[in-house]
Amino acid sequence: MWHRRLLVAAGLALACAAPLHGLAQGYPDKPIKIYQGFAAGGNADTIARVVSTEMAKGLGQPFVVEAQTGAGGTIASGTVARARPDGYTLLLATGGHAVAGALYNKLSYQTVSDFQMVSTITYFPFLLVVRADSPYRGLAEMLAAARADARGVSYGSAGIGSTHHLAGELLVKSANVELLHIPYRGDAASVAALLGGEVPMIIAPPTAVLANIKAGKLRALATTGAQRWSQMPELPTVAEQGVPGYDVRSWAGFMAPAGTPRPVVDRLHAETLKALQAPAVRTRLEEMGGEARGSTPEEMTAMVAAELKRWTAVVNDAHIPKQ
Repeated sequence: MWHRRLLVAAGLALACAAPLHGLAQGYPDKPIKIYQGFAAGGNADTIARVVSTEMAKGLGQPFVVEAQTGAGGTIASGTVARARPDGYTLLLATGGHAVAGALYNKLSYQTVSDFQMVSTITYFPFLLVVRADSPYRGLAEMLAAARADARGVSYGSAGIGSTHHLAGELLVKSANVELLHIPYRGDAASVAALLGGEVPMIIAPPTAVLANIKAGKLRALATTGAQRWSQMPELPTVAEQGVPGYDVRSWAGFMAPAGTPRPVVDRLHAETLKALQAPAVRTRLEEMGGEARGSTPEEMTAMVAAELKRWTAVVNDAHIPKQ
């Protein structure tokens, strides 16, 4: 009897899988939708549109990018995790995907296992920024000031639980200093607070602060990546200024629902890498502060898993309330 049940179960599994593999042979034959979890016109939205426009040339089908905002990008992630795994629904995930996995207690999906990674697209660092008239000429001076004052030095970010915030908490842990986090509602608000003298320093992505740096109103103390940022090669990293091993970069990449047929994943992966070689795409990503960098699906899976592990430890060590 159990042999018969096993054969029936196997037959049902094959029957369910067969339509998806059949679709893979003629993929794609209709438009592909990309969900992203942040405001239309923002960085994630722009990255999705720039790259997918180039990919459409090779795939022969258009992409539709939809902003499904709210809850730190988790609404869009949940939509894609529940979608049919046929290659017609993708997620433009960002570094916040792993942060959300560390910060939210009850998500409708598993951060890694409910997704089939396709490829990373871009990485970009954050900048530690002060006003042009700040007494801190470098990160070492700021850290020394923080150690000399039991209250530490305050810094602003785009909000509690943002990657910017966690980058600050990782600095606290790595440098063994006290820093007081002041959350704001987004990067624009934190930049305004810094310009207005409400906080002595902020952590922000390059796109949020470059205009004011070029105008001489703000000054960067450090970049958070492991290597110096190509657009400001004179700016030392955090690691170079007394915090060895410190490396925080945000990223963006494509994910599909778990179970998406490998031939479909391979096609999307190949077209993503091809798009990242297009000069117009590379230039636009650089203008946004990033660098074009693809990966294999396996490399992206390992990266997201490592990010989830790291940010979970930071959230727990800093006693950040989970949501």
